Amino acid sequence: MSTNNLLVELLVEELPPKALKKLGESFAEGLTASLKVQGLATAESTVTPFASPRRLAVLVSDVVAKADDKPVSQKLMPVSVGLDASGQATPALLKKLAALGVGAEVVPQLRREGEGKAESLVFDSLQAGATLVQGLQHALQDALAKLPIPKVMTYQLADGWSSVQFVRPAHGLVALHGSDVVEIKVLGLTAGRETQGHRFEAKNATLEIRDADSYEAQMENEGAVIPSFEKRRAEIVHQLAKAAVQADGGVTPIVDDALLDEVTALVERPNVLIGQFETEFLEVPQECLILTMKANQKYFPLLDASGKLTNKFLIVSNIRPADASLVIGGNERVVRPRLADAKFFFDQDRKKTLESRVEKLGKVVYHNKLGTQLQRTERVATLAGTIARLLDADKADAELAARLSKADLLTDMVGEFPELQGIMGRYYALHDGEDKVVADAIEAHYHPRFAGDTLPQGAIACAVALADKLDTLLGIYGIGQVPTGDKDPFGLRRHALGILRILIETPLDLPLPALIKTAAGNFPAGLLSATVAGDVEIFMLDRLRGYLRERDFEVSHIEAVLHILNGRMHEALPRLQGVRTFAALEVSKDLAAANKRVQNIMRKNCEELGAEFTGVSVKPALLKETAERDLFQSMQDIAPFAQGYLDRGDYGQNLKVLTTLKPFIDDFFEKVMVMCEDKELRLNRAALLQQLGKLMNQVADISRLVA
Repeated sequence: MSTNNLLVELLVEELPPKALKKLGESFAEGLTASLKVQGLATAESTVTPFASPRRLAVLVSDVVAKADDKPVSQKLMPVSVGLDASGQATPALLKKLAALGVGAEVVPQLRREGEGKAESLVFDSLQAGATLVQGLQHALQDALAKLPIPKVMTYQLADGWSSVQFVRPAHGLVALHGSDVVEIKVLGLTAGRETQGHRFEAKNATLEIRDADSYEAQMENEGAVIPSFEKRRAEIVHQLAKAAVQADGGVTPIVDDALLDEVTALVERPNVLIGQFETEFLEVPQECLILTMKANQKYFPLLDASGKLTNKFLIVSNIRPADASLVIGGNERVVRPRLADAKFFFDQDRKKTLESRVEKLGKVVYHNKLGTQLQRTERVATLAGTIARLLDADKADAELAARLSKADLLTDMVGEFPELQGIMGRYYALHDGEDKVVADAIEAHYHPRFAGDTLPQGAIACAVALADKLDTLLGIYGIGQVPTGDKDPFGLRRHALGILRILIETPLDLPLPALIKTAAGNFPAGLLSATVAGDVEIFMLDRLRGYLRERDFEVSHIEAVLHILNGRMHEALPRLQGVRTFAALEVSKDLAAANKRVQNIMRKNCEELGAEFTGVSVKPALLKETAERDLFQSMQDIAPFAQGYLDRGDYGQNLKVLTTLKPFIDDFFEKVMVMCEDKELRLNRAALLQQLGKLMNQVADISRLVA
C-alpha cells in the first residue's frame, strides 16, 4: 500500500514559553503513537516535531490512507448455551450475533474451541482498518487531551455560543497527507492547508502549504518562521557566539539551558543584538545584575575572560529591522530601571548590619509548630558550634556564621530576589567587616542546593551547612511532615542528600547517627516525635542507597558495606571501591559463600549456647585437628597485614589478603566438625569461626555478595 508523509499543524495564540518544549514533544509523540496503534503509521515512521510560540506541529513519514483490515476472533459463549440438542442456534446465540451485526447465516461458520464443558463458540471476522480521516481525528483529540498543559483556558468560538478549552485560543488547523487535505475537525476548526507566518515579517498574511514535505521550507522562506524548536535553539546559540565576538573579543555569554529554552519559545525568527548599560551599575554585586537581566528581561549577560560581568548584554529579538538601533535602545531603556532598583536595594541594605537584623527574625515565623526564624537560628548556631569543635575548627566563627546566616532574608535585595539569599549575606557580612571565613560560610551554608551543585568549602562552612540541613530535616520530619510519593514540599530529600554529599565527598569523619541525635536534642522536649532520630536515620540510609546506585555501585556491594558502616559516611565510597575490586576476583564468590556459612554457624551457636558463647575466645591448646590449627595459624599470619591495610584505608588490599585463607577454610570445613558433641571443642571451634568472621568482615559483610 502506498504511503505519504503527514503534516498536522495547530495555529494558536502565544503559548506559555516555559511549557512550549514539552508541549511540542508531547503533541508529536502522542499523535504519532496513536497513528501507529491504529496501523496508519509503521514502527519505521519517522517523527519531526515543530513548536514555535504560535504553533504546534508534527511531520510523520510513511502514513497510509487506510489501515489494513485485521482478523478478529471473539469468543461468544459455551457450545452448550449457544446450540440446542439438535445443533441449532439458541435465542441467546442469535441475540449475541445480532449485537455483532450478523445473523443466523454465520452459525455454520462458527469455530469451536476447547473441550468438554469448556468448549466454546468463536466468531472469526475481519475488522475494517481505520481510514486516515477517522484515525487522525481520534489521534489528534487524544494527543490534545494528553498535553501537559500548565493551565487550561476556556474561550468562545466564532458562533458566539459554543466554548472550548485549550492552553490558548486556537485559530487554524492544517492537516495534509502528501498534498491532500485530511478533513478533520478539532477545537471548532476545520482542517485546511492555510496557516500564518511571522506576525510582522511574513511575505503574506496567510500562507498556503503545498504539501506536507514543503512545510518547513515554506515556513522559513515565506513565513519568516523557524518552526523547529531545536533548529531555532541552535540558531540562537550560533548567533550568541557570533555576537559575543562582535561585542568585545574575549567575552562569553552566560547561557544556561532553562533561559535558552525559554527564549527559544519566545521568538519565531531569532535575531541577536548587542546592548549595554552604564558602568556605574557594575558596583552592584554581579549576581544581582545577572539575575535581573536573565529573570526579568531574558537577556544573556556577558562575562570577561576573568569571569567578571561586563556592561554589555545580548538581546534575542523576534524581528530583523534594517536599522536595529530602535530595538536596542528600547531594550536598554527597559533594563536601566531594573538595574537602578538593584543598585538602590544594595545601597539601602548596607546601611544596616546583618547583626542588627538578627533579632527581627523573631517576628518571622519559620513554621507554626517549630517557632520563629530566630529560634531556628539559635538551634543551628548551637549545632554548628558543636560540629565545628568536632572538626577542630573555630567554634565561635561557626556560631557567628550560623547566627548571621538568615539575616539577609530581611534585606530588600533578597526580598526582591529570593534566589540571592546567602549570596547577599556574604556581601553584606564582608561590608560589615566580618571575617572572610564567616562571610563565605553564610553563602555556602545553602550548598548543595541541587544535584551536582558545589559543596561548601572549609570546616566552618561545612559545619554551618550541616547544622542548617540537619535542623530542617529533624524539625520537619519530627512534626510528621514526611515526604510521600513525589510530594516533598520542604525539600527533605534534597537536604538529606546534601548532608550525605558533604560527609562523603568532602570527606568528614562525623558519624551520622551521632549528628542526628545531637540535632534532635536541640529541640524543646516533647516537640518532636519520640522516634524521630531513628526514623530520620532510616530515611537518610534510603537516600544513601539511591545516591550510591547512581554512582553505579551494585546493590549487593552497597548492602555489604552498609551492614558494617555504622554511620561512618566518609568511608562509604572507598570501602565500596575495595569491595568492587575484591568482587572482580575469581575467588571472591567462594570466600563470600564461606563467610555466609560461618555466619549461619555463629547464629546457630548463639541460639543453642546462649550466654556460654558470649565472650568466648580461641584456646590454641584445644585445636585438635590439623585443619583447624592450620586455619588458626594462617589467620594469625595475615591479621597484622589486614589490620595495616584497614588502618591506611586500603580496603581493596585488606580484602585481597583474605584470598590466602581460601585453601585453609576449604580444608577446615571438609575435615572439622564444628557442631560436635564435646561442648568444649564446639565452643572453641565456634570461637575460631567467630574470629574468622571478624577478620573477613572488616571492610564489608562479604556474605552479602552471594544470594
